[in-house]
Amino acid sequence: MDERIQRKVEKLEQHCQKEAKEFAKKVQELQKSNQVAFQHFQELDEHISYVATKVCHLGDQLEGVNTPRQRAVEAQKLMKYFNEFLDGELKSDVFTNSEKIKEAADIIQKLHLIAQELPFDRFSEVKSKIASKYHDLELQLIQEFTNAQRRGEISRMREVAAVLLHFKGYSHCVDVYIKQCQEGAYLRIDIFEDTANLCQRVNKQVGDIFSSPETVLAKLIQNIFEIKLQSYVKDQLEEHRKSDAEQYLKNLYELYTRTTNLSSKLMEFNLGTDKQTFLSKLIKSIFISYLENYIEVEIGYLKSRSSMILQRYYDSKNHQKRSISTGGIQDLKERIRQRTNLSLGPSIDTHGETFLSQDVVVNLLQETKQAFERCHRLSDPSDLPKNAFRIFSMLVEFLCIEHIDYALETGLAGIPSPDSKSANLYFLDVVHQANTIFHLFDKQFNDHLMPLISSSPKLSECLQKKKDIIEQMEMKLDVGIDRTLNCMIGQMKHILTAEQKKTDFKPEDENSVVIQYTNACVKVCGYVRKQVEKIRNSMDGKNVDTVLMELGVRFHRLIYEHLQQYSYSCMGGMLAICDVAEYRKCAKDFKIPLVLQLFDTLHALCNLLVVAPDNLKQVCSGEQLANLDKNILHSFVQLRADYRSARLARHFS
Repeated sequence: MDERIQRKVEKLEQHCQKEAKEFAKKVQELQKSNQVAFQHFQELDEHISYVATKVCHLGDQLEGVNTPRQRAVEAQKLMKYFNEFLDGELKSDVFTNSEKIKEAADIIQKLHLIAQELPFDRFSEVKSKIASKYHDLELQLIQEFTNAQRRGEISRMREVAAVLLHFKGYSHCVDVYIKQCQEGAYLRIDIFEDTANLCQRVNKQVGDIFSSPETVLAKLIQNIFEIKLQSYVKDQLEEHRKSDAEQYLKNLYELYTRTTNLSSKLMEFNLGTDKQTFLSKLIKSIFISYLENYIEVEIGYLKSRSSMILQRYYDSKNHQKRSISTGGIQDLKERIRQRTNLSLGPSIDTHGETFLSQDVVVNLLQETKQAFERCHRLSDPSDLPKNAFRIFSMLVEFLCIEHIDYALETGLAGIPSPDSKSANLYFLDVVHQANTIFHLFDKQFNDHLMPLISSSPKLSECLQKKKDIIEQMEMKLDVGIDRTLNCMIGQMKHILTAEQKKTDFKPEDENSVVIQYTNACVKVCGYVRKQVEKIRNSMDGKNVDTVLMELGVRFHRLIYEHLQQYSYSCMGGMLAICDVAEYRKCAKDFKIPLVLQLFDTLHALCNLLVVAPDNLKQVCSGEQLANLDKNILHSFVQLRADYRSARLARHFS
């Protein structure tokens, strides 16, 4: 079996080797045939390239022959048409058939160019005929464009515009389009809204008609600005320019605002490269003559208007405004008045009138607010801070100086002297109203002026001006308040002098005295409470405490000095203690710790008027009196009616 299988394997191997040789031979033959085929393909490719080169060369030769031929044909046609013009009779169908106006336009446009090169002396007549036909066709095309626009045939308009593009009258075609666009577009009163709607409509349409729609739209907008808007603005402004400054400024502000708003809407459209500059120039061309002297008109109006508001107020009060002198003498008087509180010059009876008006202030601030708004809109950015400062200066002049400062001067002149028997103190009403006005003035400064000057050198100048005017007024308010407090003290002194009797504290009949408090004390306390309430109503913040503390200290000094004028019996001393207790109760209304402490100490001092001689030393060393100067204690003990007795003097020493 092994031998048999082995023989079979050998037989198969021989067969396999035989087939392998045959297959290798077959592959070699195929490779040879493939190589032959590749060579054939290569030769064919070279032949094709050669043929293609020949064809291209032939094509170039044909084109070289055909192009001159076409030109020659075209030149021949043009010569034919030129001969017709030369003969003076146009027979060709292209010139007589109105439907072939497009072809005629192309021919005449070329003939027109040729005619321009011809010498005038020999061909003047034919040149004239060609020019005439050129002009006639141009008019026909423009008329055709106009008719198509009226019919709303966009495709026909596009065709005619494309033909006219090579004519000189193309710009006239655009002008006709612009003119017809505006027909019937301005039927409403609002010219700005109509303009925006018109431009919106044309923007959608113009790209389908003209090859350069942005140029046409820009020309339309320029036409509207330079004719429609400029005429409208002139009519609105010239009517009031010389006769009514207020209406003129209002109209100028509104028209300029609406024009700039319209410009913002038009920025959405494609108007070329630098549309921002283009629109800005159009706006400037309309308003330049009005904006050049705007601030002078504004200042002039603000001055006359503010002056009228003030004069109308003083007329309503039947008040002839006094002139407040300035200069060296007035400054000297002011310094003397501040240092001495003397009223230099006669006191003026203002009859309770503060000469400050909320309505006047609101009107002045409203006028200035509107002026700031107009200034922001109408001023050139480089001039804005300077113009805003001028308006602020007007506000300072009329509100702060002519109104508030005048009221303060009048109020100061109306403050009676401290020794006046009947004094109506209206200066606190002036303080109250001036305080309210300061808040309104400061609010407008921050809300309307600061945004206009915040990034300019004028900021520091405005802040300094505001600081100076407020300090000047605060100085006068301080002087007025100080003199008013003196008058209050003078009134209290007058009450005490008139109502307090020596017998109040040293009665002839000790047994008939009712221990309560004196009539003088009742009236003084009633007067003080009214003044405290008035001060609280007239001021705010820390100013209330400052003024009340000053009044309280002066009130204490007055009572202290008043008590030093009398001699006290035992029952009189008790009555004095009751009075001081009532004064102390009144001092609590001040809600100032120092004032209450002063009256507590005074109450303790009055105990020295009634305490038994044996207890004087003990009372003097008490908590409230221990820190007082011994001379003060002694001065109170001396007021006792029994001070001369050896026993009392011995005990106190």
